[in-house]
Amino acid sequence: MDNSLLAPGHRACAGCAMPTTIRLVLDAAGPNTIVVSPTGCLEVTTTPFPESAWCVPWLHSLFENQSAVASGVEVMLKRRGKDTNVVIIGGDGSTFDIGMGSNSGMFERGHKILYVCYDNEAYMNTGVQRSGSTPFCVHTTTTPSGSQSQGNPRPKKDMPAIALAHKVPYVATASVAYPVDLRRKVKRALEINGPSYLQVNAPCITGWTFDAGTMIELARLAVESGLWPLLEYENGKLVGVKKIRRPKPVEEYLKLQGRYKHLFKKTECADMLSQIKDMAEDNMARYGLVD
Repeated sequence: MDNSLLAPGHRACAGCAMPTTIRLVLDAAGPNTIVVSPTGCLEVTTTPFPESAWCVPWLHSLFENQSAVASGVEVMLKRRGKDTNVVIIGGDGSTFDIGMGSNSGMFERGHKILYVCYDNEAYMNTGVQRSGSTPFCVHTTTTPSGSQSQGNPRPKKDMPAIALAHKVPYVATASVAYPVDLRRKVKRALEINGPSYLQVNAPCITGWTFDAGTMIELARLAVESGLWPLLEYENGKLVGVKKIRRPKPVEEYLKLQGRYKHLFKKTECADMLSQIKDMAEDNMARYGLVD
């Protein structure tokens, strides 16, 4: 019997990291949990009327007010003396962009809420448009690669740093390829007396364009190449870094994804590829990633 708190039969794409991420989060949080989710891939794939894949109480908010809704839930539970986990699970579009004001207010007020962002690095549900989380040089429908463009010209927004600037007591990054680490961080976040923020790398087969059976390999390469460091902060201090024993070339990660294929077809993209390598090297030096 499948005892997951996210039931099978949802409508996520084959090869999508999102449902695996959510299962791991709920497995760590347990059944004494209320989830709030904004509009996005998670909402449309798990709750097509009149069905639901959720085995815990679940609320759908607007794209921009997930943290306001969750704040109200948390205050209500506190007034009733209920010790129930309140978890927001949203994509990068709502987290980084549309819901930023709501998130900022929740962080600033100090609500005991865990915010989990499944980060697939674009607006996947509406057609793979660029978001504030889209990395440099990525091809999306609004930053297409072509004769006049080489993909997204802007760097990925540093959302963990924004959470740290709000004095959020627990901030961490995780990956679907490292389930033990992800579950541990969820449990630690729920122990914190105040808000917490967890950003999970969640490859999207539709927007990233990769073979369905390579999702975990791809997520692992993001970490091993230095482009997605696994970090953990408590009270503003870096307390945990996952070391990389054998760093992998950045190209090995990029070549598996259609969204980067233009970098290997055009000679004029050599400088951009070099800039991406520099980002990985900077992460390795900044966080001491290499063991």
